[in-house]
Amino acid sequence: MDVIQMQRTWVEYTKSLYREGFLDSQFAQLQLLQDESNPDFVVEVVSLFFEDSERLLNELTKVIDQQQGVDFKKVDAHVHQLKGSSSSIGAQRVKNACVAFRSFCDEQNIEGSLRCLHQVKQEYFLVKNKLENLFSLERKIVAAGGSVPTEELNFL
Repeated sequence: MDVIQMQRTWVEYTKSLYREGFLDSQFAQLQLLQDESNPDFVVEVVSLFFEDSERLLNELTKVIDQQQGVDFKKVDAHVHQLKGSSSSIGAQRVKNACVAFRSFCDEQNIEGSLRCLHQVKQEYFLVKNKLENLFSLERKIVAAGGSVPTEELNFL
């Protein structure tokens, strides 16, 4: 695939991430902060999000799986943190799943919390896969001598 075709693919793929609700305008704001002096800014920020999210998801799983009763305040604190970090990178579907999760924490509803934990994990791994694919395509474009056509995302 030549550079122009990869750039077209990147634009269409990125638009689909917004259209399907995986990303919101906050991700576009992150992209605007990236420049020649910091060309890996978005990848670095999103990588930190991945690390933090996986730690939080592991902690949530441990807290919810406790036999002596669930500490819903601890669960809510972890979900609140995950909601904030997903919101800060524009991972809209993860953030929305966290909003629903927090309402079940307020109700101290274990069944609803377990369903929401599953949903949050599913949305997280989906967006992680989508962003890894996006970053892989960006690396290929740059390696082929092109530039990532972020200016073509004027639909936001």
